[in-house]
Amino acid sequence: QVQLVESGGGLVQAGGSLRLSCAASGRTSSSYTMGWFRQAPGKERDVVAAISRSSGRTYYAESVKDRFTISRDNAKNTVYLQMNSLKPEDTAVYYCAASRIPNLVRLQAQYDYWGQGTQVTVSS
Repeated sequence: QVQLVESGGGLVQAGGSLRLSCAASGRTSSSYTMGWFRQAPGKERDVVAAISRSSGRTYYAESVKDRFTISRDNAKNTVYLQMNSLKPEDTAVYYCAASRIPNLVRLQAQYDYWGQGTQVTVSS
């Protein structure tokens, strides 16, 4: 089992940047595919990005391609989401998640462990 704690959220102006971190404890995070999801008020939770165990493969939602970068440092048991050129529509609670499935998975149901979420608010 693994416990996940997100940090780095906050309020930023449009065009700004934030870096989210997800610290894993318990079983080493290198055993899991990791993903970032987000949920805006009144909307479903959707995948933002995912990264394979070895960092060899990544996936990005179309809406964040070329603006967000997912990375991981397995030695530190930490996953990051660098968010640049933020837009008001990026406002949401961002969740880190871990999946025992070795493939690059994108669906909520495919993830086994979740963090508590961190709020990101982008003002116009």
